[in-house]
Amino acid sequence: MATTLLFYPIIAAKLIDTKGKMRAFRVFVFWSWTFRFLCLYGVKRLKNAPLPNGPYLIAANHCSYLDIFLMYSILPKAPFLFLGKSEILRYPLIKTFFKRMNIPVHRKNRIKSARAIIKAGSEVRKGWSIMIFPEGEIPNSNHPTMVDFKQGAFQLAKSLSIPIVPITFTNNHKLFSDPTELLGRAHPGISKVFIHEFISKDEVDRLSQNELTKRCFDTINAPILDLK
Repeated sequence: MATTLLFYPIIAAKLIDTKGKMRAFRVFVFWSWTFRFLCLYGVKRLKNAPLPNGPYLIAANHCSYLDIFLMYSILPKAPFLFLGKSEILRYPLIKTFFKRMNIPVHRKNRIKSARAIIKAGSEVRKGWSIMIFPEGEIPNSNHPTMVDFKQGAFQLAKSLSIPIVPITFTNNHKLFSDPTELLGRAHPGISKVFIHEFISKDEVDRLSQNELTKRCFDTINAPILDLK
């Protein structure tokens, strides 16, 4: 992707040391806006509830790689790190960004997965919010219908006692497909996003992990059900 190549030297330089992460985040925000401008992607916030004081957990459904590219410009003032599957490290350019800036989760290795959760907790205590797609992947079919959430994100939220911001993407799958597919879908359009009322710290503490998972799933899923 041309914009990735353009910003690669700048972001890589910022990520040489850990102190450069915040500067790198701001570059990612600028990159996201540049990507949107050049590719003609607008964002329509069909709901835009206020955000809590950070740090917090951001949880969204995952129907397209566009979800990732847009997040930085959707929440430009809420510094966050992605907690995501390690398979993304297969892409050479993205590997540099993701491994140094974010937190890869090796889902097939329990020890490495546990280390990723511990790392996420450490970053939250430094003031970073955590962005996660609780489905763990982009479902293979029936977009944007969601699959069951994995509970690791909600275990993390409860253990750290932090609020959760649920987000719904309803049509990104129609705008952009896998960037590795040369003939994949990619055309300009308006991404429709719902930023829901956050689940407060008190609610996170009060609800069981299963209740919290269901509460978040139902909140994110509601606009998707309205499409049917």
